[in-house]
Amino acid sequence: MYIEGKNAIRQAIIGGETINKIFVDKNYATRKDEIISLASQNKIKIEFLPKVALDKRSKTAHHQGYIAETVDFKYSTVEDILKIAQDKKEKPFIVVLDGIEDPHNFGAIIRSCECAGVHGIIIPKDRACNVNETVIRTSTGAIAEMAIAKVVNLKQAIEQLKKADVWVFAAEINGNDIYRQNLNLPIAIVIGSEGFGIKKSVIACCDGVVTLPLMGKVNSLNASVACGIVVFEALRQRLK
Repeated sequence: MYIEGKNAIRQAIIGGETINKIFVDKNYATRKDEIISLASQNKIKIEFLPKVALDKRSKTAHHQGYIAETVDFKYSTVEDILKIAQDKKEKPFIVVLDGIEDPHNFGAIIRSCECAGVHGIIIPKDRACNVNETVIRTSTGAIAEMAIAKVVNLKQAIEQLKKADVWVFAAEINGNDIYRQNLNLPIAIVIGSEGFGIKKSVIACCDGVVTLPLMGKVNSLNASVACGIVVFEALRQRLK
């Protein structure tokens, strides 16, 4: 797997990810460069290549002159995520994604969640976007700080959270106004797919439904935008 872009590679190095080699635009070889310096400090191999060679390797077309060759992304477990919260002595703060397929949305969600202090994200094994180069690039380095669990059965994962005394809320229409709902709890927020929302069977597993009030004529938001609003409302309440 490749990580592309300066910020994403910087965070990967700082976060201790295993990087086999970093390919750098050969025009950067003679200048003082943060990525080259970090790679040298961490004994990571550097190979200088012409920009055209980097362009051929790139899968995002936005490498900025840096592409890192790394091992495949290491997924966490639901238990790992709960332990992160426990070790920090914080109420669990988790996001569950039901069928997010767009890698740009997934990457943006990871970025918002990391900024809001979410302990981890849970995704289903099937019919959902996995962590790939585009997700890593779009997260702008946040993925290095975010635990992501991939589960076979989303409903079973929700039941596991509930058994751990985590309140699970689906972010969907026809629910309680999110600004009136107490989110200063051990919580998991379920965000649905771009086209179909949250499956009814998944909503049925949740403790409740929260809804963002919409004042315009369009009745839905982009999944990553909705997720960002929800997690930062939860953060606002937790900081009271």
